[in-house]
Amino acid sequence: MSKTSMSIRLDSEVKEQAQQVFNHLGMDMTTAINIFLRQAIQYQGLPFDVKLVDHGKLLQVVRDVEQNRNMSQPFESVSDLMEDLRV
Repeated sequence: MSKTSMSIRLDSEVKEQAQQVFNHLGMDMTTAINIFLRQAIQYQGLPFDVKLVDHGKLLQVVRDVEQNRNMSQPFESVSDLMEDLRV
């Protein structure tokens, strides 16, 4: 199989973050892109769902946890916890 090169433009921060992820997985950017392209061929499209997801609520919860806001009090029992969850 002959090899070819490809040149792409992307945000430098995106590239850096992606490289960190791939390094943790034990691969380089070229390997990751090759995996993506092979999966796209196999799936005959993008190898993942592309959809709009509203992460607003999740992001708010994460910010609250980071700032120790809107946290619940300690519970004396599991039944107290379950009662609080019903509210």
